Amino acid sequence: MPATVWFADMRSSTKQNILAKLELLLSKAGLDEKIGRKHLVAVKIHFGELGNTAYVRPVYVRRIIERMRRTGARPFLIDTNTLYVGSRGESASHYETAIANGFDWSAVGAPVVIGGGLRGNRFAPVTVDLKHFREVEIAPEIVDADAIVGITHFKGHEMSGFGGTLKNFGMGTASRHGKLSMHSTTNPRVKADACTACHSCIRWCAFGAIRAAGEDRKASIDPERCSGCGACLPTCPVGAIQIDWNQDLRGMQERMVEYAFGAIAPKRERAVFVNFLLQISPLCDCYPFADTPLVPDIGILASTDPVAIDQASVDLVNGQPGHPLSHQTALLGPGTDKFRAAAPKVDWGIQLDYAETIGLGTRSYELVNI
Repeated sequence: MPATVWFADMRSSTKQNILAKLELLLSKAGLDEKIGRKHLVAVKIHFGELGNTAYVRPVYVRRIIERMRRTGARPFLIDTNTLYVGSRGESASHYETAIANGFDWSAVGAPVVIGGGLRGNRFAPVTVDLKHFREVEIAPEIVDADAIVGITHFKGHEMSGFGGTLKNFGMGTASRHGKLSMHSTTNPRVKADACTACHSCIRWCAFGAIRAAGEDRKASIDPERCSGCGACLPTCPVGAIQIDWNQDLRGMQERMVEYAFGAIAPKRERAVFVNFLLQISPLCDCYPFADTPLVPDIGILASTDPVAIDQASVDLVNGQPGHPLSHQTALLGPGTDKFRAAAPKVDWGIQLDYAETIGLGTRSYELVNI
């Protein structure tokens, strides 16, 4: 049976602006029935890397929060620390970045929570018993919440083709070790010519896997003792500890979907997902910039099915003409694959197929324009 995906285009007037349409969209998607009085609602969002400008605008987030508060719910915004070293690599900098990008209580009406602890190593195990993982490591704040709401900026991604709800809840709710296990099949390594022998990583390694080696006393990781937790990545002040990005893209997408399953499946009856098809940049919001969008702004979608909403989103994007100022899709007309143009080696259908196979949702949908 097709899932219903509600759609609001960007047309507005003095009688009904886009914020009013967003609130109607939430009502149609059943937000009031999914969350209730005193429910702690984890609102999964991406705060954007410092310097990025394509993430979901706080003004939209505030309207969603206000709608939830009228039900008596207690929503909080949440994201987890990144695997790479950037402005969101640990919780202090991540929180500062969220505030700098406009996600302050006074702007959005909800507290900001950085899930998974100061360095992203805390998690709650969730049993999934799937192809790649028996158990996944999900931020405990997600697991402990009564309900979940996804606010996702739909955009391109160099490893999954596009980043939608599945990626938001897959990669975005995992512990640091979980993120590493999705991206790579080997442990971190030290780039010797960048190491300054400060030994910060040695002091932080809980497994004694890093030691000073050679006459220059530079750091070296013992693969036999390394747990692959990734805690050393943000502790290096010069970025000398790196990841071998050697995971095949099919495996990466499937692992990401299994993590999304772990975050979403226990709360399927108390979950609503919202995709923003605005400023659809060719790369993830994890970059400290946002290039010209792939296509013009399309609108906002809402659904209780995380697979259907991503399928509908990618179909809407590919149904548009390429943005005339985009260096990647200027010559692509309606019906052409904008995400394949941006990432030619990536089959984005893998994540949707696998998510449907494991029962996370359906690719079949009915798009209802409000």
